[in-house]
This record gives sequence, C-alpha cells and structure tokens, in this order.
Amino acid sequence: MKNLQLLILSVLFGFQSFAQVVVESQVSASDYPEAPDVMQKDSVLTVHGHTRKDPYFWMRLTDEQKLTKQPDEQTKNVLHYLEAENAYTDIVMADTEALQEQLFNEIVGRIKQTDESVPYFKNGYWYYTRYEEGKEYPIYARKKGSLEAKEEVLIDANKRAKGHDYYAVNGLEVSPDNKILAFGEDTLSRRVYHIQFMNLETGELLPDKLENTTGGGAWANDNKTYFYTTKNKVSLLSEKIFRHTLGKAHSEDQLVYEEKDPSFYIGVGKSKSDEYIMIYTGSTLTSDFHILRADDPNGKFRQFTPREEGLEYSIDHYEDKFYVVTNLDAKNFRLMETPENSTSKENWKEVIPHRENILLESIEVFDNYLVVNERGNALTQMRIIDQNSKEEHYLQFEEPAYVAFFSVNPEFETSKLRYIYSSYTTPVSTIEYDMETREKETLKVQEVVGGHDPNEYVNERFFAEARDGAQVPVTVVYKKTTEKSAATPLLLYAYGSYGSSMDPYFNSARLSLLDRGFIFATAHVRGGQDMGRQWYEDGKMFKKKNTFYDFIDVADHLIQNNYTSPEHLYAQGGSAGGLLMGAVVNMAPEKFNGVIAGVPFVDVISTMMDETIPLTTNEFDEWGNPKNKESYDYMLSYSPYDNVAEQEYPHLLVTTGLFDSQVQYWEPAKWVAKLRDKKTDDHLLLLHTNMEAGHGGASGRFERYKETALEYAFLLKLEGRVE
Repeated sequence: MKNLQLLILSVLFGFQSFAQVVVESQVSASDYPEAPDVMQKDSVLTVHGHTRKDPYFWMRLTDEQKLTKQPDEQTKNVLHYLEAENAYTDIVMADTEALQEQLFNEIVGRIKQTDESVPYFKNGYWYYTRYEEGKEYPIYARKKGSLEAKEEVLIDANKRAKGHDYYAVNGLEVSPDNKILAFGEDTLSRRVYHIQFMNLETGELLPDKLENTTGGGAWANDNKTYFYTTKNKVSLLSEKIFRHTLGKAHSEDQLVYEEKDPSFYIGVGKSKSDEYIMIYTGSTLTSDFHILRADDPNGKFRQFTPREEGLEYSIDHYEDKFYVVTNLDAKNFRLMETPENSTSKENWKEVIPHRENILLESIEVFDNYLVVNERGNALTQMRIIDQNSKEEHYLQFEEPAYVAFFSVNPEFETSKLRYIYSSYTTPVSTIEYDMETREKETLKVQEVVGGHDPNEYVNERFFAEARDGAQVPVTVVYKKTTEKSAATPLLLYAYGSYGSSMDPYFNSARLSLLDRGFIFATAHVRGGQDMGRQWYEDGKMFKKKNTFYDFIDVADHLIQNNYTSPEHLYAQGGSAGGLLMGAVVNMAPEKFNGVIAGVPFVDVISTMMDETIPLTTNEFDEWGNPKNKESYDYMLSYSPYDNVAEQEYPHLLVTTGLFDSQVQYWEPAKWVAKLRDKKTDDHLLLLHTNMEAGHGGASGRFERYKETALEYAFLLKLEGRVE
C-alpha cells in the first residue's frame, strides 16, 4: 500500500518533486530475519592503569590465515561471520536488487566505453592510456614522434589481469633509451607489488623480477640500473631502497638506503630534469631527501639537508639549482632556491615569501616560466610567473567552487601549461594554457554518455559557523528542479584528516542521486587543508574533535537553512572519514536518518597501540601515540569502537575488504558486532565485506560501481524509493 501511495504521489507531483513529498522511511530491522550473532570472548587490554574489555578482539586474522586452504577454527569462525553478515545484507537489500541493477547500468552507461587519455610527449614518444568497450582495465600505449605513427602497446592490463580476482598495475617507467619498461603488479589488493621488466622491442619479459615492492622506481641514465623501494613484510611500511642491475639476480641487489625510523614513509623517483635520482623520506611533520646524479648510478646518495624535526620541504631541479617548497619559518609554506651543489638549508634563498592566508602547495617549472599552485579561501589558484621579467598573473576561474591542478607537464622548453579543471557540475577537463599568449585550449572534456548539461544543476559554496566561531566551507550541488525543504534528502560527505583537501570534482555516478532529487554536500572540515595549514593543525592530535564538531555543525546549518531535516539527512565518509562517521553517530545520532561508513578506521586505540599494523607508526603525529597517557586519554574519548553506547543509532551501512592493508577488516567487523549488542533502536545495521578486495574496493573501472549502486540503493530504500 505504501509503495502504491508513493507511486501516486510521483505521478501527481512529477519525478523531481517526488523527493519532496516522501514521508519519513519506516524501514525497520524487525521486518527481517534476525541479524547474525557472533561469539564474545573478552580480551582484557590494560594500558596506563586503564582496562578495556574487547569481546571481539579474537576476530583478527593474519594474511596467512585468510589464504590458507586448511583454515583453523578461528579462521573458520571469522570467515563464517563475515559471510553471514554478507548474506544478511543480501536479504535486507533483496527488494533493491532491481534498483541496484538499474543504478549500476545507469552509472556504467555514462562512462565512455572506448576512451583515451590526452597524449603527452616525452623523450620522443607520445604516451597515452586507452580503454576498449566492455573491458575493465586500461591499455597503456605510445607512438613514436607523431600521433599518426603506429601504436606500441606497453601493457594491456586486461590480458595480465586474467585469472585474478583483483589486479592493479602501477609505476610504469620507460628507460631513457626507450627500450625497457619497468612496471609493478599487485594481485592481492595489499598494495604489495612485484616489479617486472619488458623488452619493448620484442615484447618479451626479462627474467628479472623484484618482489615485495611499492611498485614504482627510477631508472639511472645508463639504461640498466633501476632503483626501487621494498616493504617491511609484517607492517607493509616502505623501508629500504635497492639498486638493481638488469641481468643480475634479485639477491645481488645493493641496499642504498634504509629508513630506521618506522614513522617515515620512503620512496624513490627521478627529477623532471632527468639529472637526479631522488630518495624521499617523510613522516607527517618532517621531510628528508637524498640525491644522486642519474649519470652516476653506482655513486653514493647525499643528503639534501640534515633531517630536522618539523621541517617539511619538497624539491624540483632546474638547470644549476633546486627549487624548494618549504615550511621553514612559514606555516603556509614559501618558495626557496639553492645551488645544486650547496643544498643544505643555510644556502636557501627566498623566491616567494610566506603569506598568512595563502597555502603554497606545489610548483611546476619551465624554462621561462614558474607556475605556483596555491590554495586560498578553500579554492585552488594558479599563479604564473615569467622567470625573466618577473611579471605574474593568475588564471581566472568563474565558478563559485571548483578545483584546478597540474596535469602532466614533462617538458621544460615549452610555454604550454597543461592543467585539470573540474567542479561538481563541470566534468573533468584537460586544458592547455599558453603562458605567452594567455590563450586556453580545451584538449578533452570527460564525456558523459547520454549527455550532461551543467546548466541543469546548481553549484553553491557558502560557510557554516562552527560552535567555536570557525567558518567551515560547504560545497553543495543539486538539480535546479530540486526544491530545498525539510522533506528533501541530502547526503553530506567529509573526510577531515592528513591535511587532505576535499576538492569539488565532478562525479558522473553522483548524477543518479541528483537526478532523483538528492542534494549532495561536502563539509570541508578541519583536519583537511582546505583553508590552509592551520586548518589542518586545528583538526588533528589534541584538536581532532574539531573535525567531528565541524561536521555536526554543518549538518545543523543545513537543517536550519531548510536544505533538509534529520529525517532525510544522510552522512558518508570512508577510511579516516569512516572514523568521522563513527564519532558522529556516537555524538549526534539524532541528526541523521542514515550513515554510510566505508572501510572505517574506528578502533583507534587498539590499532595505534599495535606497531605491526601497516601505517600505525607513520601516523603518531596525526592521531597521537597512545603509549603516551595524555594521547591515550584523548583518543579514548572519541574512538568510535570504544564509545559505542546503549542508545539509538541511525540506519548504518558499513563496508570493508578482507584484504585491506590500510584499515584492517576487523575494525568495521568488530564495530558492527558491538553496535548490534548495544544499540537500542530498530534501525538497519548492515555490514558488507568484499572477500577478494582491499582498501580501494574491487579493481576494474566498472566492477567498483556495484558497491556504489549498493550504497545508493541503501539511501533510496530509506527514502522509500525502491523502484
């Protein structure tokens, strides 16, 4: 009867107005079979004289346990529980199967099946990536000298993915003489790659195979020496840099750098000038570089400047100097330069000074121009400086909220800058800007199959006042025919960690919600870097709760300004954004009708106490080290898993991957189990585990959208919109 009434309303009021008349969802967990039960087995965890009892600590499995063909009793119990939760989710969502298929077909139908990236020119070749109709993976190719030349396929990932449930390729690097391709492959979704080498003249793989790597690396200029990074086999942290010589055994590779501090990530690459091999090491708050002439592959790396706690910088080589983007006496960073043979910080000279309200994010160097990517007032900007005359100007962008950043610019001797532009209404566009004539040419606009008119949608940017007076940027998009009201469904998204700014990119999948009358909003909460470096520092460590308060206060602003109401307000976040979701539903569950938490980092204390877990030691400067009592007490006060209470919660959909190395599957699994035990409401609580994937979900350009379809169907189900 209810669906019939809704159908009549949709006919009377029209498709877009339909969302405005839908009554509060009456979906209840009691309408379905009982949810899976899982045994409790208390583990007593005592730190700083404080004891926690964790009834689900036993759910932790090693990779060996997950992959074994002869599982022990613990493994059987965990896998059985996860499979039971998946089956339960299928039962509850069974009435949305047709809707999920419809959504998936819509989303995939907007993607141009046969597509190609904008080619870029490097070292005599045009490089590009293309997709073929119906295929999940990219084909990497090049053409010599001219785009009319014969195509050379470097890697057809579709062929190499055969026989694997998951496949990812990265770090494609061609040797300076254009004859050898190095590439990394991951077939387990743990972000652990093996590197192989292909003879591009014959198409044959060389016998060299490098195991347990990050996937990428750098060629020396002799065309036979390759530098790469390996991982700690337990923590999966990048740990060592090796020198490999083609034709020699992997076991003979020479260690050239080892990072002793487990709070640092490391990697190796090559300068744009191709003159230096550069080892990068960095923690949350400290940077360190070691450099070596690419013409001297057997030489010794030298430290760019002595490591100094709190000193962050990045480097770009040009002619006889290095440019240095640094926070040295500059919270929002400034630009320095230094002679290439005298690189310690006492030799750095200022090029662009620090500014209080502008964050200097990165630079792109050309022979006659220097381009600076800046961020101010939660918007990206591009500042172009003539290196000879010192004249400068900014690129102009018209929309109230957008994102613009550098594309691939491998050449020095050109006046053409390539950049990417997008907004919530404008598809991703590759633009070439002539810095001399100041003319723009659009090289490619992401095609939305079936058509997309940006003028049919509204792109808004405003500020919401947080409880401490901070002005939090909010970006909103909706269809012009969607009326803002208490009955309008709105999905609020945020991340808020690691200084990662949530720029307003176009997402064609999102049209399936917008065209059904949803409003989509992003809260640019503290913990990101949207408003500069201070914005990040005010949302981490002992100020982490600002991230949660900002999100709640933005929700209040949207409700008070009649964009929606608690009965139709939804929230979504993933990974550290999943932590945000977990904290918010503990603190203000009454604000939201439903929440989607993707691969959520919710067991903060237990994870940050265990240094064998990937990422833990690297992130003490982000969250704190719970071995310090003050940090322990503060983290414990918001850790979602530890603060699950006997109270009502919104409807919840939680997703994870069994092989996730970033946020281990047991965090969301334990959280869901504890919520089931504690919550006092009759709302849905669903856990969906991808049993083959990791942190990024399924591989392939189409398969991943099945999870998107599930998430959208969950929201529409709560809105009474199962069609």
